[in-house]
Amino acid sequence: MDVEIWSDIACPWCYIGKRRFEAALARFEHRDEVRVVWRSFELDPTAPREREGDRAARLAQKYGMTIQQAREAERSVVDAAAGDGLDFRFDLQRSGATFDAHRIVHLAARHGLQDAMKERLMRAYFTEGELVGDHDALARLAAEVGLEQDEVRETLAADRYAEAVREDERMARELGISAVPTFVIDRALGASGAHPPEALSDLLRQGWANRVAVPVAAGGEACGIDGC
Repeated sequence: MDVEIWSDIACPWCYIGKRRFEAALARFEHRDEVRVVWRSFELDPTAPREREGDRAARLAQKYGMTIQQAREAERSVVDAAAGDGLDFRFDLQRSGATFDAHRIVHLAARHGLQDAMKERLMRAYFTEGELVGDHDALARLAAEVGLEQDEVRETLAADRYAEAVREDERMARELGISAVPTFVIDRALGASGAHPPEALSDLLRQGWANRVAVPVAAGGEACGIDGC
């Protein structure tokens, strides 16, 4: 059974959703027969290499709230992440483009290291304050999971896997995916949002039992192009 997960490295609910999906998969009796594929989705394809200024101030301006309200919203996400064992450090976070990071996830897939690369990038972004659009940082992080730095740098210097990222995003549009994370089973059954492990377990069981084409369902916490 194939499970494709559309997500962005810079999406907090995507990292939370990853942990919840892992918990669901661990308890799924057919887990050894599940193939997980990470698909690219940029929340902001126009993002600069690095955004300047205070994150809370940017959020406040974007959503028409006070800085205090923006910080409270951030704390709510931090608390949710902590409940799933994740340490979010928005005070360290360096926001910016994720396109090149998605390219490296595709490179990692070629070497059987896609999940490890996705995890390392998310931890670097949300916990360690790494700029995941920086090529030196990407080469170093990729080496940590077992990729060759020379190959990573050659990939980044060219446009390798750029079309793979764009194809993932075209596929998302065709499937009607506008928010992430979105979990799709065998292109027939799906759910959008960082649902609790119990709900994701139900999704896996239903996908295994039915394999029937139904629309992607919404309902969990998610990030869209207009925000989280």
